[in-house]
Amino acid sequence: MIGAIRTALASLGDDETSMNVSAYDTALVALVKNLDGGDGPQFPSCIDWIVQNQLPDGSWGDAAFFMVQDRMISTLACVVAVKSWNIDSDNLCDRGVLFIKENMSRLLEEEQDWMPCGFEINFPALLEKAKDLDLDIPYDHPVLEEIYAKRNLKLSKIPLDVLHAIPTTLLFSVEGIVDLQLDWEKLLRLRCPDGSFHSSPAATAAALSYTGDKECRVFLDRLIRKFDGGVPCSHSMDTFEQLWVVDRLMRLGISRHFTSEIQQCLEFIYRRWTQKGLSHNVHCPIPDIDDTAMGFRLLRQHGYDVTTSVFKHFEKDGKFACFPMETNHASVTPMHNTYRASQFMFPGDDDVLARAGRYCRAFLQERQASNKLYDKWIITKDLPGEIH
Repeated sequence: MIGAIRTALASLGDDETSMNVSAYDTALVALVKNLDGGDGPQFPSCIDWIVQNQLPDGSWGDAAFFMVQDRMISTLACVVAVKSWNIDSDNLCDRGVLFIKENMSRLLEEEQDWMPCGFEINFPALLEKAKDLDLDIPYDHPVLEEIYAKRNLKLSKIPLDVLHAIPTTLLFSVEGIVDLQLDWEKLLRLRCPDGSFHSSPAATAAALSYTGDKECRVFLDRLIRKFDGGVPCSHSMDTFEQLWVVDRLMRLGISRHFTSEIQQCLEFIYRRWTQKGLSHNVHCPIPDIDDTAMGFRLLRQHGYDVTTSVFKHFEKDGKFACFPMETNHASVTPMHNTYRASQFMFPGDDDVLARAGRYCRAFLQERQASNKLYDKWIITKDLPGEIH
């Protein structure tokens, strides 16, 4: 077992780690028209992936874990892609539309913690595409009012002038706001070094459709080859992966077998440490409190010099958020990791981490009291027990 783990650890840090294939992102990539002027899709293998991966209930999405919002947006995206290219073997489109109609009322059943990133931006945009294709979907369903309200709130948090000026999390959902007056020349300057928009294949596909940008195309071509026709929802996850691997090895009590490998991971993480914290990968310019808190704690535990002042970037009006300008101020896993980080303060540290610890403790206690200790980011066996 030690040898098997060492072999796995040897592959870390190669910039190739990702999540599983995302039906939603694959469908958005499938919508890109041929850039050379042909009639078909630019990435036909994405269409093939959609055809081969419809689930028995007519939906698309994560087969192992049912989250209605994930299934709904994935199914809607795949139905739009299939209808757009008039490829409907085995009644894929009809079965998908039926699933959407039967489950539309369930969209608000789940807590906001389960909502996929950018859902409130991207789902309404897909509905507009579906309407243009005359798909038989209940566009005036009452549950959609709240989703549109959330969309308007998020867009109000990041005005267009800010969107065009600095990297923000809205770049991850840029495919959902192409109906706005976007200046693609300015937005292209905010790409990640790997050619992506905030590491999102769906957002990058939208940029490619409107600009024909070569770097966006190279990024998507590489992912499609790597994932046999599909794409993940984010690429890559190199920093995130190394942080969580070290954390898990230490928690399991087996880290003594992997001291040199852990040291390599920590050096990898420390090289990526910035004055604003850490992002989930080396290319993404927007730090998040989850990776930052985990990195801060692990680096301090191992004697690295990191400062608490990084947490100032996630504080606003006495609250702490995973990302700056985020509408949903907190979710369980990022607050849990920030609370854990607050236990590693030294004399003379900036008080911001103490404030973060108090905020996170109160947040987690409130969630504990209401029995809402769950999170879409890390679906662990016993997150409530961990937090207790």
